[in-house]
Amino acid sequence: MIITHLNGGLGNQMFQYAAGRRLAVKNNTDLKIDTSALGRELLEGTPREYNLHVFDIADNFATEKEIDSMKKRGDSFFALAKKKLGMKIGSYEGKSFVAEKHFHFDPEVLKLGDSKYLQGYWQSEKYFLDIENIIRKDFTVKIPPTETNQKMMDEINSQNSASLHIRRGDYVNDEKTKKFHGICSLDYYIRGAKLIAEKNPDVRFFVFSDDIAWAKENLKLDFPMMFVDINDDDHNYEDMRLMSKCRHHIIANSSFSWWGTWLNPNQEKIVIAPKKWFNDANIDTSDLIPEKWIRI
Repeated sequence: MIITHLNGGLGNQMFQYAAGRRLAVKNNTDLKIDTSALGRELLEGTPREYNLHVFDIADNFATEKEIDSMKKRGDSFFALAKKKLGMKIGSYEGKSFVAEKHFHFDPEVLKLGDSKYLQGYWQSEKYFLDIENIIRKDFTVKIPPTETNQKMMDEINSQNSASLHIRRGDYVNDEKTKKFHGICSLDYYIRGAKLIAEKNPDVRFFVFSDDIAWAKENLKLDFPMMFVDINDDDHNYEDMRLMSKCRHHIIANSSFSWWGTWLNPNQEKIVIAPKKWFNDANIDTSDLIPEKWIRI
């Protein structure tokens, strides 16, 4: 059994699920989900709910007993024996509880065996790229699109479309989150749009945002645009599905638009991503953005 700890919004939960799913597939075992950190008021940050129920996955929730057993379990007998003999052991060897050591990709995680509890963000496709087809299938939205969303999807599919995501929300309204993340500048979006339009002169940008009123008032591009304002926060998966139908993408420093873009299977897509993902330049984000994506 593999247990993956969920926290954060939809995009974060998808990364956490994907890393756990890959480990479960590798070890031919069950994946269970720990949602104990969700659905409650937090001392800091934004309270989140379980969001993965919209996807074609099994909602296999870990019990409190299973969680406690895995998190409290120390080194295995064999790891303790190695320590006693003065033998070197790997940082995760013999341990059930596996906490992410740093933000960038950790190849040791791919070697983990069964009976592990994963706690971290795991924000790199390298944690699950070798089961890409499984992840894409799992993250198929099982809820049919509404009539309005279907019309928007048809609009997107009928032309040379590019998604453009502006993330604001708690990145602006929560002081701690704002200090940590920061937001992408309007200049970033203008430059990204020009890069895509150089190779796609007939491009039309579909703008997504958690503050669409701000986007309408402030985003000015020299290209055709449509502001997607048909979904509320409870239906953000509809926006992600619409994003994934676009041919090209400009993402924010947000795991939400990261996934909306990654789920687009088009191998020829042009993706613009921000060089600065966090305000803290000491956090290594080199493994966050796939190699083919363009960072500006």
